Amino acid sequence: MTTSTPTESRSNPEANTDVDEVFEEIDKRRTVRGIAAVVVAVVGITFSAFQLWIAARGFVFEFTVPLYDTIRLGALAQLQIRAIHVNFALILAFLLFPGSTGNGPITGRLAATPSLVRSKAGDGAVSRGVTRVHDAVRWVFVDAESKRITPSDLALIALSFLPTAYYVTRYDEVTNIVRVRGLGGAGTVGEVYPWLGFAEFGFLAEYPIAYLMGVLAILLVLEATRRSLGLLLTLLVSVFLLYAKYGYLIPRDATGLGTFATSQLRWDQIVQNLWYTVEGILGVPVGVSVRFIYIFILFGAFLEMSGAGKWFIDLAYSITGTRQGGPAKASVVSSGFMGMLSGSSVANTVTTGALTIPLMKRSGYSPEFSGAVESSVSSGGQILPPVMGAAAFLIVEYTATPFREVVIAATLPALAFFFGMWVMVHFEAAKEGIGGLTRSELLDVGPHMRRGWFYLVPLGLLLYYLVIARLSVGRAGWLTIAATVALIALVAAYNERTGPTLVGGVAGGFILFAVSLYYAGVTPIEILFAGMPTDPASISAVEALREAAGSLPTIATAIAVLFLVFDPRGDAPLLDLDDSVEESAAAFDEQTGGTVADSRAGRFAAFVLKSMDNGARTATIVVIAVAAAGIIPGVIGITGLGGSLRALILDVSGGSLVLLLILAGIASVVVGMGMPTTVMYIIIVVLLGPVLPEFGIAILAVHLFVLYLGLMADVTPPVMVAAYAAAGVAKSDPFETGKKAFLLSLNKILVPFAFVFAPGILLLRSGENGASILTTADVADLGFFLPEVVTPVVATFAGVYALGVAIIGYYHTHVSRASRVSLSAAAVLLSVPAMVLLPLGTAIGLVGVDVTLYTLTNDLLVRGLGAALLVGGLVRNRRRAAAEPDGGSGDDSTDAADESMRSSSA
Repeated sequence: MTTSTPTESRSNPEANTDVDEVFEEIDKRRTVRGIAAVVVAVVGITFSAFQLWIAARGFVFEFTVPLYDTIRLGALAQLQIRAIHVNFALILAFLLFPGSTGNGPITGRLAATPSLVRSKAGDGAVSRGVTRVHDAVRWVFVDAESKRITPSDLALIALSFLPTAYYVTRYDEVTNIVRVRGLGGAGTVGEVYPWLGFAEFGFLAEYPIAYLMGVLAILLVLEATRRSLGLLLTLLVSVFLLYAKYGYLIPRDATGLGTFATSQLRWDQIVQNLWYTVEGILGVPVGVSVRFIYIFILFGAFLEMSGAGKWFIDLAYSITGTRQGGPAKASVVSSGFMGMLSGSSVANTVTTGALTIPLMKRSGYSPEFSGAVESSVSSGGQILPPVMGAAAFLIVEYTATPFREVVIAATLPALAFFFGMWVMVHFEAAKEGIGGLTRSELLDVGPHMRRGWFYLVPLGLLLYYLVIARLSVGRAGWLTIAATVALIALVAAYNERTGPTLVGGVAGGFILFAVSLYYAGVTPIEILFAGMPTDPASISAVEALREAAGSLPTIATAIAVLFLVFDPRGDAPLLDLDDSVEESAAAFDEQTGGTVADSRAGRFAAFVLKSMDNGARTATIVVIAVAAAGIIPGVIGITGLGGSLRALILDVSGGSLVLLLILAGIASVVVGMGMPTTVMYIIIVVLLGPVLPEFGIAILAVHLFVLYLGLMADVTPPVMVAAYAAAGVAKSDPFETGKKAFLLSLNKILVPFAFVFAPGILLLRSGENGASILTTADVADLGFFLPEVVTPVVATFAGVYALGVAIIGYYHTHVSRASRVSLSAAAVLLSVPAMVLLPLGTAIGLVGVDVTLYTLTNDLLVRGLGAALLVGGLVRNRRRAAAEPDGGSGDDSTDAADESMRSSSA
């Protein structure tokens, strides 16, 4: 069998070109070069540096100059920080995404204008003038090749500074006047900035500057949303804005529509609510982005740029590649991990799929199935702890649940989903006779682990900080990034010659810090620049060791950087950074004539800067999305729409929990089509979140339910953006790929329905004060733990297994249609018995018999029935396979697959 290893696939220029084309078609970003690329990088690195400061030091901006004094630049309020955060994202959005490529309906009509005038007026002065005007307008606004930053982009960037500047410089007016007297009480341009009195005419003299800045901020967010996220979200947010203003025109006595009638609001009231409070653009979603989302996106960027991504992919292939269907199983592992880091279904499908999809195809999987596996698993990365996607941090804020508890609760459901994917790719391989790769084609696990075991350290530290040390999310993210930088610095400085000295230097620095803290109460750096304190505050040895351990990343980085500075061109055998870092360093050398890519010091610096730049680029879309989505809850809050929607939802569902969950699931999938996961989550939670807990469902289960169902949108026809991306890489039929991806992702529907009714799957126990994570006492309470935790967990995994067999239609031999229906029923009975018991109880109640069927006893009985169906179906199919002449081994398909591969090799 001829195939290629993951490393060979990664270095295939033709494959990489195809992937780049697919990603550009979906992402719509500019490909900037030269000075434009430098500007984007500088803005991105500055954005990341600002967020790192926030995570490490908070909202106070001060620093100490050795041998001088502490310089305090100032302290910013929460809303000011959020405004700066959004401003950075706006700048990057206008730099990275063209306003127009000339292919739209408006630019198309404008392009036809010169020809139309020439046909009417001839080739005279008028037509030449119209052509010049057309060319000038096109030069200002259109970037046809997505490679040029236009003057209109620069104008929007300049305008984006104005609302933020007003927030930062006139915050007292915002808090003392705008919030008390409204926007009407604020001053005009000339009153607030007397030196701009000459510009006070027209609308600048009529409206307060606070109102104008608010309007400008909202319009800029809408334009950035249109560019980076498309017209759909822009139109949705615009509809909510118009509803806030004109919803009062809806007759209150109109049947159905009367529910949506509002009180009359002025534009200044709407603008104030959406820009100058924590209920609109600068509301909870942007606050979560400032505190949590950005820092974890940045952590993912540092880990990926360090080379951890490709190391994990190679590790997955080394472990699973020789098994039956090994390439697809490796895709399940590696793409899930990479999807956790990237937080984007589409981006992960394209980047990781460039490695996994060709290997799956060459091993015998069809192009459609290969693309379906990759897109399904990539979309599932956002539910995989410990990083998860951006929506997980919104769950933390909206539910007031510590992130460590979200991680713990999400672990078993995520494992159930990936277990289901593993089962399906295994049985597809068995059905088609697909084997694994030979050991000679793969890296040996032992040497590979020895070369990259340190990549596991950041993830281990992250779990320690979150679960054991119980640090805040932002603090844990910052410390893990610092540890990752220190780790790569050590790796860059390490070789056989410097290793002992390097390790000794770090150990010596740690001991020096600990001794200094123990005897003087300060660090050696403080003693060096400020001298020995006159009244040293001694601390205990344990406290000194603890504080020195907290400084270990700083110590390690400092020692390693010294080695790099004094020996920049030394050997670094373990340093294997991501290809994009090496390419950026090489491009820098090509432009400047430098030797960054040839030195380990230069490569380490490129790693740090590329990580910060890449993190900012990734975060830009998320920040714009949450800023735009913040308008929706802001409108719902100011119009009072929330109460009306709650009543309408309860009326439509008829008080049925099953029907309400089905409606919520459909709404999550529909709203999620073509929308970022964060936007979908915010919309659904704002609309449905307050209703579901009234039925006794754990609030964390509700929010995870919405997240799971929303992720289905990425692989649900007809939009299915992740499946389209996978089809582009796999060169397969997009609709067939999407259909298979939807079927493979059905566990994202089964599992959330399971844990909504059985919170034990989330390791939660419901009580009078809500649900909480299981304690040792809960585990010891076997009367609770066995029937309400162990049984639902085991039954759900069994249900996932049954559904996998039913979807693939193979278990030792082909499964008949009737058996597939039976196995599907077994999956539901095992995982979600309430979906049977509750409707059945309601149906019996309709005939006048009042009975409660959904009890723990009946729950266990129904799960037992599902287990019987599963075992019976599997045994029956195994006997059928044994009775077949070839034992159901699928030899014919194996021969066909081998023949196909021999032909492709030839």
